[in-house]
Amino acid sequence: MEAFSAVELYALLKLRVDVFVVEQACAYPELDGKDADSLHLRLIIDGETAAYARLWKPENGGPRIGRVIVAPAHRGSGLGGALMRAAIEACEAHFPGQPIALSAQSHLEPFYRSLGFIPTSAEYVEDGIPHLDMARPTEGLAQAN
Repeated sequence: MEAFSAVELYALLKLRVDVFVVEQACAYPELDGKDADSLHLRLIIDGETAAYARLWKPENGGPRIGRVIVAPAHRGSGLGGALMRAAIEACEAHFPGQPIALSAQSHLEPFYRSLGFIPTSAEYVEDGIPHLDMARPTEGLAQAN
């Protein structure tokens, strides 16, 4: 693993704030204390972060994928699927045999279902946006193929 440079970290946090706080109009603490203990996946195109996801393992439970983002200039390019497949592979490598959880914006449920995730909660509103919890069972890879 390699550490972010100050410039890389700034660019990454700026992208997260630009999308999750400004674009989605959600006032919430983006810097939540989980970054230092997380695995960060970035897809870089022409020196810029085009897509990103954060993986971590809470004290109770299996790994979680969060802060999934595709930069506005790269949406619709298929990078979201590539990013999520890489995130799933990383979770399976670092946390073998454990289901993978995430909190999905409800309108993205079909996308996450296509990757083997199933809903595990009813819809709820978080920061003004409908969400639902989803998980990918350990046999999820076989279901998604």
